[in-house]
Amino acid sequence: MIELLKSLLSGESESTHSDVTDQEHIATAALLIEAALSDDDFKEVERQAIINVLKRHYKLDDADAVTLVEEAEKAQAEAGQLFYFTRTVKDSFPIETRVQMIEMLWEIAYADGELSKFEANLVRRVAGLIYVSDRDRGDARKRVMARLGLDPD
Repeated sequence: MIELLKSLLSGESESTHSDVTDQEHIATAALLIEAALSDDDFKEVERQAIINVLKRHYKLDDADAVTLVEEAEKAQAEAGQLFYFTRTVKDSFPIETRVQMIEMLWEIAYADGELSKFEANLVRRVAGLIYVSDRDRGDARKRVMARLGLDPD
């Protein structure tokens, strides 16, 4: 685990396919945690939303999703900035998957029923860092709002 975090944070490329997949999963989960933390109020409903999003997106069982969130929390705390995780997402995922990442971020941002300006700002920043256009970001938001049954106004 520690070696995986070190390689993620250092950008080492001598990784096995499994290590790369783990790095991608941790980077995704860490960005979702960052979204939940962006309003300084990481609620249990947001934690559960992160677990559910990861289970759905990566087809994980409950135990693996919880473990991934715990590992991502450690990585997020050690990293202290978005760059390490956004670089992994940008370098590893095709554009379609990066747009899905933005959808996941919107889902976490709306998990507690409110969108704070900090959460919206984080999604905007991450979208820029992983090269997702404003249009794709806005379309992703609309899809999430429709899926969650939220009023766009």
